[in-house]
Amino acid sequence: MHEGHGAKPGHGDAGLPPLREVIARHGLDARRRLGQHFLLDENLTGRIARLAGPLAGRQVIEVGPGPGGLTRALLAAGCARVTAIELDPRAAAAARELAAAYPGRLEVIEA
Repeated sequence: MHEGHGAKPGHGDAGLPPLREVIARHGLDARRRLGQHFLLDENLTGRIARLAGPLAGRQVIEVGPGPGGLTRALLAAGCARVTAIELDPRAAAAARELAAAYPGRLEVIEA
């Protein structure tokens, strides 16, 4: 999948690097044995977040955030808190970087 053309990285969060940069920096590649499929298209992740219903002020648990595409969309949609559970230590490191951009709103659990 592709990142949206012309869209700012991170659903309007100009301070966040593009997802492809996050993937490269952390050496991420989707591993079938872990069931990984990275969502990179900001239009798609934004739509998924919208289809989840009103998220403002809600707490969400995300299993397998990968490089953080959907996580960014959930936070941009106004989730009060996202708890991300990740098996892959490389992806967990990427999620912790994202957590630094959202103090108190993103908790990363490396399982």
